[in-house]
Amino acid sequence: MTANTQHHPTFTGNKALQIEEALSFEIGGLDRTGVDFPPAEDRADRLGGLGRDSDIGLPGLSEPETMRHFVRLSQKNYAIDMGPFPLGSCTMKHNPRLNEKIARLPGFADLHPLAPQSCVQGALELIDTLADWLKQLTGMPAVAMSPKAGAHGELCGMMAIKAAIEARGEGAKRTRVLAPESAHGTNPATAVQCGFTVEAIPADATGRVDLAALKEKLGDDVAAIMVTNPNTCGLFERDIRAIADAVHDAGGYFYCDGANFNAIAGKVKPGDLGVDAMHINLHKTFSTPHGGGGPGAGPTVLAASLAEFAPVPFVERRDGDYHLVETPGAKSFGRLTAFHGQMGMFTRALAYMMSHGIDGVRQVAEDAVLNANYVLARLKVEMTPAFDGYCMHEALFDDRFLKDTGVEIAKAMIDEGYHPMTMYFPLVVHGAMLIEPTESESKRELDLFCGALLSLAKRAKAGATEAFKAAPVYAPRRRLDETAAARKPVLRWTPA
Repeated sequence: MTANTQHHPTFTGNKALQIEEALSFEIGGLDRTGVDFPPAEDRADRLGGLGRDSDIGLPGLSEPETMRHFVRLSQKNYAIDMGPFPLGSCTMKHNPRLNEKIARLPGFADLHPLAPQSCVQGALELIDTLADWLKQLTGMPAVAMSPKAGAHGELCGMMAIKAAIEARGEGAKRTRVLAPESAHGTNPATAVQCGFTVEAIPADATGRVDLAALKEKLGDDVAAIMVTNPNTCGLFERDIRAIADAVHDAGGYFYCDGANFNAIAGKVKPGDLGVDAMHINLHKTFSTPHGGGGPGAGPTVLAASLAEFAPVPFVERRDGDYHLVETPGAKSFGRLTAFHGQMGMFTRALAYMMSHGIDGVRQVAEDAVLNANYVLARLKVEMTPAFDGYCMHEALFDDRFLKDTGVEIAKAMIDEGYHPMTMYFPLVVHGAMLIEPTESESKRELDLFCGALLSLAKRAKAGATEAFKAAPVYAPRRRLDETAAARKPVLRWTPA
């Protein structure tokens, strides 16, 4: 039999199980509802004159219509439960369902932030236990648990550094923060938010911090350096101790961006590397769901040099009970957030740690690095690695293999059923393609993913330019004008 390659439009717009779905406003009616209520009794309202005097303007749908609408929309999303999420610099790993079960336990899921401390002893013990795990894994004596995201954790660390500098009477003098050119964008933004100016440090030929250039920029006006390790090129900073020593000798502090802690957890303790402060993305390293602006949690570990500047609240055990300390000490920079933090993230992260154990956490890091190097080895026969040698948790390629082809492969990856990897970041590499497979993926999944990329690379080199420019062909929506959508968003539906 000959395969039917003709594509005919369907009456419904559906393509087999790929269901075309309209807006809920287009499906439902503004003049009806999916629920019948008896007429309301005539009685005075208690709304103080704030009752609605016009129609609410929301569409009415039946229960089947509502359920089908959102299920169909969900099927248009790519998710970690569907396949690999190869975003470099953003660890997207499998979220064990055990974590979700624990997070939903009564006593954790239904906590109120203003509940009396005597009623939440178990929750406080959980926070304290998780804090101890984080201190053990990092080799740091203190941790602030209240930051609610990675960038929030950065802010916590930099505010502690600022408080320490001001306590030394050097607040007016130490105004510069150094950051590598490959730093996450939140690093310089956080430093500026704290009132510092930022200077970039170039990378050397190996993709790591140029130590000589760093030392030239050091002076008695430097407050801190912000370094990601392993860095955004997927490489371990081999000079990390020399960097820390040089900054400390100049009177500054060493802030480490912990976004890539998944590569070294259980293997290397940042405290042994000279780090003064580091945030940890619980939603990355310890497998809790993230994306779309939340949920997240970014506890910040602090060395002895900064411990007394930590924010409140924090958990303390006295006389066999757990207490939430709300009053800041003499040197604490105060309160970072209204309440303690993300209980759902804490329960998930601790469940992950305890189910793995320290040896399991170490194997997670080892397998993440192994998978990334396997991807690097498989793909470098057709694609061009940005740097020589082995990588850590993510493999970085550049676009030299696409030279003179006139194409890019990200949109074509969508047709192959994959979310594209991180493109054009870090900026220190032209045409960067950053792939982080994490430890979650099996060899079979990685082989299929690598096979798809190798096929695309070969087709691009063979001159299939028009096919690449047309991609994605099979997506429910094709080449959207994302720039116009961002600049001129249509946020209100109006009937035709």
